[in-house]
Amino acid sequence: MKDLSSHVAPGGTPPPTQIADRFLHTRNLSRELVENLNEADATVQSMPDASPAKWHLAHTTWFFETFLLRDHVPGYRLHDARWPFLFNSYYEAEGARLARPERGLLTRPTVAEVLAYRDHVEAAMLAAMPLLMERHGDLIELGIQHEQQHQELLLTDIKHLFSRNPLGPAYAPPLVIPSDRSVPLRWIEGAEGRFDIGADEKARFAFDNELPRHPVWLAPHALANRPVTNGEWIEFIADQGYGTASLWLSDGWDWVRREGVVAPLYWRGGGRQWEQFTLSGWRAVDPEAPVTHISFYEADAFAAWAGARLPTEQEWEAAACTRDPSGGLQLDRAEAVHPRAEAEADGFASLHGNVWEWTGSAYRPWPGYRPAAGAVGEYNGKFMSGQSVLRGGSCATPRGHLRASYRNFFHPHQRWQFTGLRLARSI
Repeated sequence: MKDLSSHVAPGGTPPPTQIADRFLHTRNLSRELVENLNEADATVQSMPDASPAKWHLAHTTWFFETFLLRDHVPGYRLHDARWPFLFNSYYEAEGARLARPERGLLTRPTVAEVLAYRDHVEAAMLAAMPLLMERHGDLIELGIQHEQQHQELLLTDIKHLFSRNPLGPAYAPPLVIPSDRSVPLRWIEGAEGRFDIGADEKARFAFDNELPRHPVWLAPHALANRPVTNGEWIEFIADQGYGTASLWLSDGWDWVRREGVVAPLYWRGGGRQWEQFTLSGWRAVDPEAPVTHISFYEADAFAAWAGARLPTEQEWEAAACTRDPSGGLQLDRAEAVHPRAEAEADGFASLHGNVWEWTGSAYRPWPGYRPAAGAVGEYNGKFMSGQSVLRGGSCATPRGHLRASYRNFFHPHQRWQFTGLRLARSI
């Protein structure tokens, strides 16, 4: 999930007590996510795409301190004037910042000092909440949504870090989950003709890349009722899917050969004895669960192998718009979340949560798109190039964060997030 800037639609903001409760709930969950980490766990950076857990804790705090307390609370003084350089992410308007690949070099401040920083900012936010809510409730909501995104990133970044350790450490004990079977694959015809997509202007919240709402034209098509499973992916591997050039986009084939890719990220073994690294350590691959940690290139190649294609994001949103976005497997507390087979709800399984689903759509602006005003509007628009759209959320997405219009995006080779796929076909 990206560090996105947002837009709060003019449908109104919640009352101060409600948003203060949501603010504290979100902040508390972030703390819970790091309770079992030691200083090294929270400091090391395993690759440039990932950030240390300590940095996530501080960056989300910097966001509230910068765009609310500093800018809108008279007399507020920064907790430490040196720290904005450390914890700014991509906001050019906020000046110079530490290069992303160097975040893992921050042995100081310590985790304890970062947590004290969080305490300081939370106390200041709560004290100023009545004042801020008068005119800046939209920015508070933005900060909450921003931190929820970083909660998912924190978990996926820790997973990548632990996967690089030969000891295979566990973030948390495995969840006790009934062993379900995936539902049989079947096709559900989608809407066709004119259809309106994008966030409703009256919605409580939407990122600016979800706006404006606009009509699209949908050709006859059908979507699979569930995501592709690990068992189906093992069949793809056994049928030389990773070695058949005709299945792959040119860039994807170059990537497979250059990187030596032969299976999803975190898989090892072979045949029918595959293992995968999870937040509870190494475990046998569950053939019934949705496949995850695959790139756009892999998803597209599998779809070609299956005689299908990836859905467009317009087709996906048309299917999801009447479903409950808070349902399904999503993040509720600090635990070893992992995709699993789910039952159908209104015809579809795992349309929200479980695994992010690659679409065949490039990440570009909707017609009439306007970035949010100010520094917080920098992020979305300037990254609308060379990336592909994912929909639906994952098991690591905080519950209540998603909507049918939600647009996530990554470069086509990236796969450390909980990324999977749902097949589509034209009729």
